[in-house]
Amino acid sequence: MILVFGKTGQVAMELQRIGGVVALGREDVDLLDPKACAAAIREHAPKAVINAAAYTAVDRAEDEEHLATVINGEAPAAMAKACAELGIPLVHISTDYVFNGKGNTPYRLEDVTEPQNAYGRSKLVGEIGVRESGAVYAILRTSWVVSALGANFVKTMLRLSETRDALNVVADQIGGPTPARDIAKACLQIVNQLIQDTTKSGTYHFSGAPDVSWADFATEIFAQAGRTMTVTPIPTAEYPTPAKRPLNSRMDCCSTEQIFGIKRPNWQDGLKEILKDLEVIS
Repeated sequence: MILVFGKTGQVAMELQRIGGVVALGREDVDLLDPKACAAAIREHAPKAVINAAAYTAVDRAEDEEHLATVINGEAPAAMAKACAELGIPLVHISTDYVFNGKGNTPYRLEDVTEPQNAYGRSKLVGEIGVRESGAVYAILRTSWVVSALGANFVKTMLRLSETRDALNVVADQIGGPTPARDIAKACLQIVNQLIQDTTKSGTYHFSGAPDVSWADFATEIFAQAGRTMTVTPIPTAEYPTPAKRPLNSRMDCCSTEQIFGIKRPNWQDGLKEILKDLEVIS
């Protein structure tokens, strides 16, 4: 049995759809209590753990950095220590926000981390805690997660298209939209390989291809959904948010393919499946 932290997040829900996991939600374990997270692992005694739970309210984290750091930093560290004690692997989902978001080339694993907002800092604390735990682990950094479940950019664009015929969308932030279903599949492949080969322990990148701007992503959403919408590209400076957003979310995912045989998923194909799930297209 694989134990999953998270129940209502996009990746956690996709893991449950695939099956073969036991998912723990807020009613089962309090992520603000790292000791409880460790205790849950010891109690269930799984063959592996996937942490798909996180504090993901990026803007709110600017005012709640302590809470974000407990959930995204201290809890994963406690999970990893428990996994080390039991001799089982952990897959922990992280983010491109641990980088500074500058430049225009894909971030490599060896690039320096320099988060620019509270959310990114909290996720980096989690990465450090997992690495220092002594556990066999895979930290899987991903970006721009979308699915038919939960709240995300695809569903926001579709909702706005119900009442508008034109939108301004940021065009100078570039990254790889990543279907949650593909992340879930990758997590399961990785964790099963870690069980067989602990030398694969380490940090990896996984995002959808090709890299694209939010404006171009929105344009493709409307095109596939068959909805008429004028998308006007705007710079980030014209769409201010409490938390600074990275302009560059590109990630080099070569190691994930080389070590685990997992290629970057085509997000356009994933988008089609999402729209089918939402019954927007048949």
